[in-house]
Amino acid sequence: MEMGAGLYHGMAAVTLQLGSYAGFVGAHWWQLQARGEAGAELRADALHRAGRAPDPYAPRLVLLDLRGSGTGGRSGLPGVGKEMATETLTTYGVGWRCGFVHEGCRPIFCNNSFADVSQLPLCLDASQVCHLEGRGQVWSDYLRVHLHPRSIFEIQRYNHDGDSNRLEAFGQGESLLSEPTYLDELEDKLHFFIEECDYLQGFQILCDMHDGFSGVGAKVTELLCDEYSGRGILSWGLTPIISNTGDPHKDFYRLMNTVLGIVHLSRHSSLFCPLSLNGSLGLRPQAPITLPYIHYDASLNYHSSAILAAALETMTVPYRLHTSQLSMMQLAEALNFSGRKVVAAGAAVPFSVSHGHSLPDALCSYQHAVPWKPLSSCGEQKDSFCFAQSVVLRGIGKENHISNFPTGTQPSSALHVYETGEEVLGNYLNMLSPGTLSISHLLQSPCKVQSPYPQFFSPLLNKQGFLLDKPRSHSAVVESIPVLTALQSSPVLHTALYNLYKELQKVDVRRWASFFAAGIELDDFQEALLELRTLSQCYKKNSEPDESEDEADSD
Repeated sequence: MEMGAGLYHGMAAVTLQLGSYAGFVGAHWWQLQARGEAGAELRADALHRAGRAPDPYAPRLVLLDLRGSGTGGRSGLPGVGKEMATETLTTYGVGWRCGFVHEGCRPIFCNNSFADVSQLPLCLDASQVCHLEGRGQVWSDYLRVHLHPRSIFEIQRYNHDGDSNRLEAFGQGESLLSEPTYLDELEDKLHFFIEECDYLQGFQILCDMHDGFSGVGAKVTELLCDEYSGRGILSWGLTPIISNTGDPHKDFYRLMNTVLGIVHLSRHSSLFCPLSLNGSLGLRPQAPITLPYIHYDASLNYHSSAILAAALETMTVPYRLHTSQLSMMQLAEALNFSGRKVVAAGAAVPFSVSHGHSLPDALCSYQHAVPWKPLSSCGEQKDSFCFAQSVVLRGIGKENHISNFPTGTQPSSALHVYETGEEVLGNYLNMLSPGTLSISHLLQSPCKVQSPYPQFFSPLLNKQGFLLDKPRSHSAVVESIPVLTALQSSPVLHTALYNLYKELQKVDVRRWASFFAAGIELDDFQEALLELRTLSQCYKKNSEPDESEDEADSD
């Protein structure tokens, strides 16, 4: 569908968060937007609804989580009940009241009236750091963005914690939304936010892949695809860092949920992207990725989700810009041709730029290596080839977009001769991946990372996230960082998807009868496996041999 540029300013999206880890990522993401949307480059109303003072915007969001996850009365957020049906269009949120150092910070929840908010001594000063390591057990422990009451959807049937009554299988999640009670409530919440939009461009779905929420996501995307044909559906499949449980039951459930989630969400979405810091998603996952200037604790969802949120906040920029000529659907169509509806994500969080250096200097320092780390559990790419990509770089001031070398001086590289930062970035991508369709965006506004974002940054970064010659003092706080992200239709997906197929093909899945008793038929599972194999073939290079990989595997 073609649209004139003037219509883009009214284009809005609705976001769904499905699952606990999606809640962690989402909590960080909304807070990053609250910090950074005040600039002239990004439209707050792309993902937010107009509200009342003092917080004029609240996320246009529906989130689903389980009992005990922090969505209900246990953690103070508005629950789902009669008060939700008769809510008065106020918003709710959480602020951080800092006590003495030995007390740390504790969450306090409040109704969003001006009198209440004005009396809260919130940690809004970047110099006040809330240390939440060891305290943030659920995502609502550090959420302080104000949410509309209709955003909250707590599933009472299943427990967040404990050994019983868990939402652990794909079939459980899929069948949940087949029940009129849950389906009607979800549709009611969605319609509330959709009807407010001047022009609905589509939906963003953050969905846990490792548990039964993969089935919830499958059903949600199917419903949206049927009811809102022509709108963009961008789905992000989230997996927390996996620890070696040594429990075959949990490991196989996780793998089967992941495979079914990938197949079903990609089938009904315009674009699907796995997001995780795991090196791989198989039965024996590789070690989590490392980032050169972040020292994170892989055991903390609070940490890993913060990194993914910073990447997500940057990757979604193309359809949130004031000047953008792209809708969500158009971005998806640029990347998903030839059946490639799965894309891989990469990010440099932060993007490595030395203080006082230019963008050409920074990009040239990478030589022929890609300047980002993989965030889709597909492993490191052997070369820079891809079929299509969307790249966003933010946080480099205009004064540093180009190289201001003296007249008569020989430029140190081809990138140093261009006259705009957009030309520098675009030509760098052409050099890195010749012949590839590359969509690129360059923003001056950085990613704001003040509290409650974790302060896990290298002491080699200054307050603006640029590299220093020597470590800063430990009392200094990193307030913002430059970030570089890439969404790619890439050959690495061939190996990653095919390896998942091979792992389950070799297993007699009938041993896991309890998984299929939850609602999915064995034949449907086998069909999904074949669909995964077919999907993996879309990412083979033309130069690769066509011999049967299945036959080679059986030798």
